Amino acid sequence: MPDTTLPPRSARPQRGPDLSEQAQDRTLIIACGALAREIGSVIGRNGLSHLSLRCLPATLHNTPEKIPEAVRDAVRAARENYGRVVVGYADCGTGGLLDKVCEEEGVERIPGPHCYAFYSGNKAFEAAGDDDMTSFYLTDFLVRQFDTLVVKTLGLDRHPELRDMYFGNYEKVVYLAQTQNAELDRAAELAAEKLGLAYERRQVGLGDLEHFITEVN
Repeated sequence: MPDTTLPPRSARPQRGPDLSEQAQDRTLIIACGALAREIGSVIGRNGLSHLSLRCLPATLHNTPEKIPEAVRDAVRAARENYGRVVVGYADCGTGGLLDKVCEEEGVERIPGPHCYAFYSGNKAFEAAGDDDMTSFYLTDFLVRQFDTLVVKTLGLDRHPELRDMYFGNYEKVVYLAQTQNAELDRAAELAAEKLGLAYERRQVGLGDLEHFITEVN
């Protein structure tokens, strides 16, 4: 278990005193593996050469209680080589524990409860409110990994009768598309069919994620 006995935030230097000048100017984004492709594309097309990306396994979402300490460990390790660290995670089911770690470590994370919210735009997602309460969301990443992360993880490939137990309270699949991709569109429709739900596609792009990344300095 990592040592969580920390000095006050103001007493913890955000830049290691032994870092080279070049390292002081470098920023690391510690992010969920489900965002690797999207964050990498923002960095590349905007020429953000001062940013580097390290992703933690997307499978941590199966045990969200482990995300905060995994992020803490990654932040502490990164301080040996980077002048600044930011976190590419929303709350992601940690119940505020990730925010506690970010405060203790003096780092910033992307605002929002989960990636569906910041892809949609946090304000727009909040405004939708009850209208989307019975929606099961997919992103580009989840469409690509649907069979692995949904069908196999929930055992639907072995016990299809479990489908209604897991998804009986949902009414539709909402695909929050980051890209224009006909293959992903069709795969998302097939996912909805497998779950026995109606289908809706929303072209949202990267939403608040892109703004967060491009503002990192």
